Amino acid sequence: MKHKTVPLCLTILPLLAACAGAPASKSTPDIAAPAAWRNAAAQAGDTPHAATQTDWWRAFGSRELDELLARALQGNHDLAAAAARVDQAYAALRMADANRLPSLNAQAGAGGDGRLGARRTSSASGASYTAALRASYEIDLRGRNRALSDSAAAQLQASRYEREASRLSVTGAVVNAWLQRGALAERLAIADANIASAERMLALVAARVRAGAAHPLELAQQRGLLAAQQRQRAELRQQHEDSHLALALLLGQPAADVHLGVRPQSDTGSAVPLQRLILPAAEAGLPSALLARRPDIAGAEAQLAAAEADVAAARAALFPSLTLDGALASSAKGFSGLFDNPIYSLAAAIGAPLFDGGRLAAGRDLAGARRQELLAAYRRTVMTAFADVERALNAIGSLAIQRSAQDEELREAGRALALAEARYRAGAENALTLLDAQRTLYAAQDASLQLQLARLQAAVALHQALGGGWQQGS
Repeated sequence: MKHKTVPLCLTILPLLAACAGAPASKSTPDIAAPAAWRNAAAQAGDTPHAATQTDWWRAFGSRELDELLARALQGNHDLAAAAARVDQAYAALRMADANRLPSLNAQAGAGGDGRLGARRTSSASGASYTAALRASYEIDLRGRNRALSDSAAAQLQASRYEREASRLSVTGAVVNAWLQRGALAERLAIADANIASAERMLALVAARVRAGAAHPLELAQQRGLLAAQQRQRAELRQQHEDSHLALALLLGQPAADVHLGVRPQSDTGSAVPLQRLILPAAEAGLPSALLARRPDIAGAEAQLAAAEADVAAARAALFPSLTLDGALASSAKGFSGLFDNPIYSLAAAIGAPLFDGGRLAAGRDLAGARRQELLAAYRRTVMTAFADVERALNAIGSLAIQRSAQDEELREAGRALALAEARYRAGAENALTLLDAQRTLYAAQDASLQLQLARLQAAVALHQALGGGWQQGS
């Protein structure tokens, strides 16, 4: 009758495992979303409004940008680290799940004993063999192991959302770096054109000085203007090289291995001026829909769910625990008789914390405080997401107004320089007016290009703020 107890015990253990514990409660705090965006009228895009797509950057029509993003998604070190964190979280979940199952250990041994100096046939010598099979299982009376497993599952989900958030961040950073580099290349071209114009003006002023029609002061002033423009060009050249290094870092490659055109390239391979790049379309939608479109919000929510499970586990640790142990062992002088007369043992033990100096209570309080911290972080993440969209929409609306005024400023600055040069040649204007007209035109050209860069980057920021086409559950 006793030998029938072992299989009976092994049958009961899985049933206890299935019935033990209750899932940790999960709740998402209610966030009051605004009814509409403050700057809803400002939408990004030179094409009709459309929902943000995961490949929204293709609206720029650049094969070079597509290739850069493919290289960045494959070689970026931050994305590699995020993928490794997902693997870590998956391993942690497997470990947590394993704690909910019975453990089974096998042990075998062999040994010999004898008297020193005795003959081999002496009855005092011989070999002995042992074998044992031990099983142990903690019945999850209060759901502690279940809660720890739920926490690990939520952490795994959070790490996946964080990986998607990193992907979105890297994508936006690559697009911005590509636009920045293209803008600096065009600003260098503008600087070269203005240096050539200043050199032409310098030759004109020098000729007038030699003819006695101008004062040497005018010649010194024009030389100073040319030197200032050459200095600014050197500064732009440095910034252009730095932008190349920043882009190479995003790709995870040495700068020497990154070969790019001087300006953004279209699908046909031809250079596209920054002013003619098409803004990728985006539809902001309703603020309440943003909660399901941002991977960082989903990640913060998963972290909060993990913290709630940790609180449940910490509370369960304050209560008694029940452990079942079973063993099947045998020993013999000969290997052939090792399994002739096995013996088994069964035991059940209940343990309850009586005094631990407040360690378990402090662990419960720590888990509760951690949950409160993550609750505040979740709310901050949601509020930050709303602010990101509002900021991008505000920038798009403001920059559209600035562009109209800047176009007018640029046209008038070009006309002013042409008139000032003609009047100076005729002797009807002094050199100060000519110098001021040159500075004004150069500043207007540079500002116009930087304004277009800001418009493009504001559109990129809106796509990032809207989640880049990501949807929870996709």
